[in-house]
Amino acid sequence: STANAPEDDAPNRYSRTERTTYSRYSRDANSSGSSLPSNTLEKRIEELERELAKERQENARLMKMTQDKEELIGKLKEEIDLSNR
Repeated sequence: STANAPEDDAPNRYSRTERTTYSRYSRDANSSGSSLPSNTLEKRIEELERELAKERQENARLMKMTQDKEELIGKLKEEIDLSNR
């Protein structure tokens, strides 16, 4: 009977997964349809996309600053090394 357990369990697992997936999709559909109108959601998406673009730009600026400072540190270390010789 232990040899048959995995086979018996497989259909039950599939059924549970199917039920979970179905309830998740129906819940998402209900929440997005009833809570906010689509034009409000579109405006919010546009606002978030603008914010994301600003954050990416700031991130690029900070990465460049970090790279520049690392290069300066490398040059200063070389100068210190030459001075010590």
